[in-house]
Amino acid sequence: MSAFVSGLELSRLYYGEAVRPILDAAFPGLPHSAALLGRGSEVLGFDDEVSTDHDWKARVLLFLAEDDERVEEVLRRDLPSTYRGHPTDFSIHTVRTYFREQLDFDIAGEIEVRDWLTFTEQNLRTLTAGAVHRDDLGLQAVRDRFAYYPRDVWLYLLVAGWWRVHPEMNLVGRAGSVGDELGSALIGSRLVTDLMQLCFLMERQYAPYPKWFGTAFSRLACGPTLTPILSDVVKADSWQTREAALMTAYDELATMHNALQLTAPVTTETEQMWGRPFKVVWADFPGLLTAQIQDPVVQQIADQWRFGPIDRFRDLLWPRNTRPRLLRLFD
Repeated sequence: MSAFVSGLELSRLYYGEAVRPILDAAFPGLPHSAALLGRGSEVLGFDDEVSTDHDWKARVLLFLAEDDERVEEVLRRDLPSTYRGHPTDFSIHTVRTYFREQLDFDIAGEIEVRDWLTFTEQNLRTLTAGAVHRDDLGLQAVRDRFAYYPRDVWLYLLVAGWWRVHPEMNLVGRAGSVGDELGSALIGSRLVTDLMQLCFLMERQYAPYPKWFGTAFSRLACGPTLTPILSDVVKADSWQTREAALMTAYDELATMHNALQLTAPVTTETEQMWGRPFKVVWADFPGLLTAQIQDPVVQQIADQWRFGPIDRFRDLLWPRNTRPRLLRLFD
């Protein structure tokens, strides 16, 4: 068995050794861009030997200044059906049509606040990950426009993220106190997901879809510290142990927040709501972050939709052709 070659490397080799020589011979000097973007674990850099068991190809996306059927005809005729033992594939686009297909958005316009709030993180990650092998047409410049959320949109998403965590912190103990350890565990697991999502936001990285969510989290700067703590939440066999691990995790995120220097330094406090025997760690992150939002459009959305969870809602109403419905929510 030959050594595993990642999909990104296979794409680079396939373009350089198979696709480009044909283009150079048939269309000398043809301006084009070539990349591997979009779908596939290999685009995210998470592929391994198991990934090759289905739909695994040497593939590349080609971008032309305008549609040209001649290029496709030549490549279909001259490209080999296999490359280094793998089936081959290619697709041809213009940069503008490709992003319209992927995001239901025209790159000729400005990216508005409501656009940012209706693109899914997974799509944004697949369009800004991967690799560009050649770029005559400004493909990378377009990718750079989507590199990450503008500052105030980012602040709003942080606010919404904290508001998902705060109302449920005490429920881990409340459910467990009546003997519902399964319910407590479910709430704890949901809080783990929300805390992990906050970590992606604080490190300014788009989160991938669930299959790679934990893998990508482990590669964040905070991953080595928080992974064992959050694992303790998931594995806990009592609500008291679960609660203690969540409090530790919350304090770690507070430290991460302070390192961002977005607000004055925050000191967390341990509270027992209404004197009940359930402890939570608390600081007013939503209020402090909301006060830093300067864009009036973002501020209006924050006032109207303070508690989120916009990311779950936009994921629910995806695919792309439903985005106009989401956009109307912000009109």
